[in-house]
Amino acid sequence: MYNRAMRRARLTYKGAYHHVMNRGIKGENIFGDKRAKAYFLSILDEKSEKQRIRIFGYCIMRNHYHIVLQNSSGKLSEFMKQLNGQYGIYYRKRMGGKGYVFQGRFESTLIQDDRYMEMAILYVLLNPVRKGIVRDPWNYEWSSIRQYFARTKPSFIDTELVEELFKEKRILKHLLVEWAGRDLPVKKTRAGYVLGEDSFIEKAIRKFDRRKKEEGSKRRRRHEYELESAEKVIEDFEKNIGSKIEGIDVESRKGRVLRNELLVLLKDRAGLTYSEIIQYPLFQNLKYSSLGQLYKRIKEEEKR
Repeated sequence: MYNRAMRRARLTYKGAYHHVMNRGIKGENIFGDKRAKAYFLSILDEKSEKQRIRIFGYCIMRNHYHIVLQNSSGKLSEFMKQLNGQYGIYYRKRMGGKGYVFQGRFESTLIQDDRYMEMAILYVLLNPVRKGIVRDPWNYEWSSIRQYFARTKPSFIDTELVEELFKEKRILKHLLVEWAGRDLPVKKTRAGYVLGEDSFIEKAIRKFDRRKKEEGSKRRRRHEYELESAEKVIEDFEKNIGSKIEGIDVESRKGRVLRNELLVLLKDRAGLTYSEIIQYPLFQNLKYSSLGQLYKRIKEEEKR
């Protein structure tokens, strides 16, 4: 049972392997050109080195990205916060507009090693094929595929593990053809998504529960567990939109969009109840009963 004022823990631990992804808010094409993709790769390089996170593979699409990595330092959440945060600042400065750039913190699937790592790598590399952008994944410029079994080694991609898994380039090519059109056999658990055998999942859940119990009485790191104060959420929101919330005109379509964004942030990041949210002037023209319906509709739209 989680306290309303606490953010749900990530199913991770030091040394864990993950498939992580994030997408532009409402499906926005936040990686719309080569310049944007190249900048994202530059900060992926910088932040992975700074936080000591091993990167095994990636694929950057127009509106989302996939990364296969290892939480080698135990700082996964801080790494993702810095990666998304710096890119978000760059995107808004370059493209204009206001509000948040990414749909949320990030989605994460815990991966068992070996065979399941193979699956995750293949799935990520095949993303542009699934989306109909290319027929051959080797023709897609913005994934890590060309860096495996290459003469020159990249600065931040850990190709050694991937090359050990697939043994030879021809085997990787064969498996990419074999895997085309497949989905990952991900399993949803009460602690999060997992790609692995049942025995691995059971061990991961036990480790997750043990960590919660051992650290439950300690102050959790804010970026990983504890929800932010409403004041901090509003302060960040105002910085992103470049104005005070008092200046938002909810009679306009743009104003209603911003109000809806803030509703989700106050609910998700600050953990406020609807009765608390409706106390803010921005929401006082809404009925209490409509807040829940509005929140649900916004979250459903984000998934599309």
